[in-house]
This record gives sequence, structure tokens and C-alpha cells, in this order.
Amino acid sequence: MSKTIDTLAIFDESNRLYFTGKETSFGCVLVNANESFLITDFRYAGYVRDCEGFTVKIIEAPALYDTIRACLGQVGAKAVGFEDDRLSYAEYSRLKSELKGYTLSPAGAVVRAKRAVKTDEEIAKIAASQVFNQTCLKKVVSQIKPGVTEREIAAQLTYEYLRAGAKPSFDPIVAFGANAAVPHHKPSGKKLEKSDVILIDTGAVLDGYCSDMTRTFCLTDPGETMRKVHSIVLEAQLYALKHIKAGMTGREADSLAREYITAHGYGAQFGHSLGHGVGVEIHEDPRLSKFADETLTENMIVTIEPGVYIDGVGGVRIEDMAVVKADGLKNLTDFSKNINL
Repeated sequence: MSKTIDTLAIFDESNRLYFTGKETSFGCVLVNANESFLITDFRYAGYVRDCEGFTVKIIEAPALYDTIRACLGQVGAKAVGFEDDRLSYAEYSRLKSELKGYTLSPAGAVVRAKRAVKTDEEIAKIAASQVFNQTCLKKVVSQIKPGVTEREIAAQLTYEYLRAGAKPSFDPIVAFGANAAVPHHKPSGKKLEKSDVILIDTGAVLDGYCSDMTRTFCLTDPGETMRKVHSIVLEAQLYALKHIKAGMTGREADSLAREYITAHGYGAQFGHSLGHGVGVEIHEDPRLSKFADETLTENMIVTIEPGVYIDGVGGVRIEDMAVVKADGLKNLTDFSKNINL
């Protein structure tokens, strides 16, 4: 909590999930040192009543702000932090109107910083999510054969998550051949040919926490260009995984892979950042990019995902998820990176 804020008013759904461990589509969470509140409606009454550390208020929607004011009065709040990075202008205007008499201070950065550094429990959940993600991907990869479509593989991944009680952390990216040159390609009806590169970027949400992983491979021989590019991307990723550690900035971390790829002539084809944080959302702080000056600290969880994309030919991205430590990264990913899985 900031020194100028005594209470956080949390409206964003993912932030509510982070603070309470409960996924609700309506409500507000008030976080105060003396007493914290989870305010929601009848639909979630049975689900949230055991929310540890929070006094639960079940209300009808029109009573939301009356209840917020009553709770703030109960804890003697004076300075309320709000999610300036999440609220729309209309939502902020309503908040300002309803909470006259309280000092409102932007607190988006406070929340982002808290979420960026994971607890031991969070790390364990994210690690379990990645193990689960790998198990599902391994099963699907074993079923890939010429003639299958990108959409069919994406659907199979989603099915594997759902049947086990999880869900995708984002729409799976499945790209064959030249489609792999589009980093965020939407799966299509393209059928796999034997020599196509296969790029799969996928993740799950298990027990409220996300996982993320990308592999690029081929059933046979992808040709000299793609073999070369795969080798360059893999070496760049391994170098970054070996040298990133707490105390570096996101810019410095990004440069470890970017300079290697640039030195091998593909700098212009690496057009995205090296990585991002992962937690209850698939993209969180910190950012590992050439524009990121934030310092990495212990127990942040980040992806390391360099890529090279050649228009009309194909692309390669290899992504692991790792925990930042003082002496380096602890990789949470254990899945083959060979060009032929």
C-alpha cells in the first residue's frame, strides 16, 4: 500500500481475483489494513462465503456504491486508491461522484507492482499450470499428422484443457508453414504438409493461474532456412535463460537475445519483445523489451520467447516460463526444443 493511500478500491475482475482468489463478474474489493471487504451479488453467495481475510457483502447491483461508502466509513478510510489503468473515464467519473469527501489517488502502479512479485504459493500454482500445459501439448503433438488443420489442433488443445477442468489462458496460436511468419496468427483451415514448420503457442489457466509456452518444430525436414533460423532462435533463448537475473532491467534482459539474433542477420525479423510477466493474467508486469527500464526482482515470473519471422516463408518462436532469482532464472518449463520433437 502506498503511504498516501489507506484503502484500495478494486473494480477490475482480474485484480479482484488476485486479491481474493475468487472469480466474480460483478462487485468491488476494498483492501484496508483493519478490515477488507468483498462485495458481490447473489449469484456468488455460496462461492465467496469462505473467502479468507475478507468480510463478504452480498448485495443487489444498485446498492454497490452505498455499500462501498458504508464499508469505507466502517474502517475510517480517508484516502482511496483506484485503478487508473483499468477504469474507463465513465467509471472514474462515477467513482469520483459517488465518493465525494474522500481523497482519490491513482493506484494502478501499486497494484501492478504487487502482482508482479509472486508469493511461494503463486509460484507453485504457476509451475503446476505449466506442467499441466506441457502434458496437454505433448498429447496433442503426438496426434499431429499431415492433412490436419490448424483449427483442428487449436480445438484439440482447448478440449484437453476443458476436459481436465482448466481452460485456455488465451486462444491457442497454431500456425503451419508460411503462416508461422505471423506472430499472432489466427488458426485457419490450412492443412499441414510434411515439410511445414509447426508453431504452437498455448497456455492454460489452472487453479486461477496462467501458463504459457511456444514450440516450433517439423514432422520431417523444414529446409535449410528454417533449420538455420530455428538454431539461431534456440541459441538466443538459451543464452538469455542462462544470463538473466534479478537486478537487470527489462531492457537489458531483452538485449541478451536481441543482440544475438541481430548479429546473425535477423534483427529486423524479431519485432516483438523478449517476454512478459505471467500470473492471474497471461500478460502482466514486468516487460522484457527494448523499451522497459523496470528492474527485475526476485520471484517475478517471466516468459523468454525470442522469435524470427520471415514473410512468405515461415517463423520460429521458442518460449519458456521462468522465475527470476538473484543468481539467475529457475525454468518452469521442461519440454523438448528440438526441431523434430
